[in-house]
Amino acid sequence: MKFRPLHDRVVVRRLESEEKTKGGIIIPDTAKEKPQEGEVVAVGPGARNDKGELVKLDVKAGDKILFGKWSGTEVKIDGQDLLIMKESDIMGIVG
Repeated sequence: MKFRPLHDRVVVRRLESEEKTKGGIIIPDTAKEKPQEGEVVAVGPGARNDKGELVKLDVKAGDKILFGKWSGTEVKIDGQDLLIMKESDIMGIVG
């Protein structure tokens, strides 16, 4: 299935967090927090401003981003766990 987000929405795949701490302690799956870092999979065409002009998004597919802890809506597309969120939920692009 192909999925194309509308307006200023972005589809994000969470990046896996580390299994160990810096000290070498292994963190079990039940104790891990969901990562707040992800990779943009797809973006919508953009939002419209007050004049009706299309304003393109600042992120593009392939960008690594940081987003809020409770941002987005979790969905499953083609067996992948993904998030759909508005661009305003994204805090920044990781360089």
